[in-house]
Amino acid sequence: MARGSAVVPDDSVFSDFRRQCQSKENWVSKYRHGGMEVWVEVAPVPAAQDRGKNHVSKVHKIKCKMTINDVSAATMYDVLHDGAYRKKWDPTVLESYDIARITDNADVGYYSWICPKPLKNRDVVTLRAWQVKDNAYMIINYSVKHPKYPPRKDLVRAISILTGYLLEPTGPDSCTFTYLSQADPKGSLPKWVVNKASQYLAPKVLKCVHKAGQQYPEWKKHNSPDKKPWYHPEQSTLPSMEASELAIQRGESLENVDESGVRESRENEEAEDSS
Repeated sequence: MARGSAVVPDDSVFSDFRRQCQSKENWVSKYRHGGMEVWVEVAPVPAAQDRGKNHVSKVHKIKCKMTINDVSAATMYDVLHDGAYRKKWDPTVLESYDIARITDNADVGYYSWICPKPLKNRDVVTLRAWQVKDNAYMIINYSVKHPKYPPRKDLVRAISILTGYLLEPTGPDSCTFTYLSQADPKGSLPKWVVNKASQYLAPKVLKCVHKAGQQYPEWKKHNSPDKKPWYHPEQSTLPSMEASELAIQRGESLENVDESGVRESRENEEAEDSS
């Protein structure tokens, strides 16, 4: 299990993330409409000796790209960083706060959100890192174990294997916005439910953040307009924490909480498909 400096992403991790966001190889398009496109990573073909074996299918990786014509990449980047503003635009948030600062461009934070019934609400503890380089704004995160934030009994601890955003300017007030994620909500949900739901949810996430970006400049004027610790680390008021206190969170170590109503979820999905 990775600990210490291995937990904090370096330039190679950001470069690989950007490559995945821009690549078309091994991705299949699932949706394209109104400047929005959704892709799913193509699963590798199993080796001959593995065919027919009982393998658990993994949660797939999804990518969603949106063309934005009225908000700059820098503004969208600020929206994604600004924790105080998130509570204004994210309708699913239960709790969201930063826990500690790891480096000038990395911190660890907590986020919990509302899930549709009959599912239980989820939470994550993630290491988040960011970089502005070569005309690109990037934020990535993945789940970590924090000694003071173990899984809670009232929530299901989900796993972000890799989640991130890439913003690329196309003009002074326009950009492309790419969201890439491989996340496991845990619980007892079948992987097909998770994979299918993510294709519907990803575009909604981007549209919601885009709307928040349209309204952010006016909001920021009246809410600490000069405070942006993601650009100015000296402004951060978070306590410092050593990376050695964290470890990458693997899904296998978390309990698969039983959730009733999965059959109902499946029926709803099938009804949507037939409509």
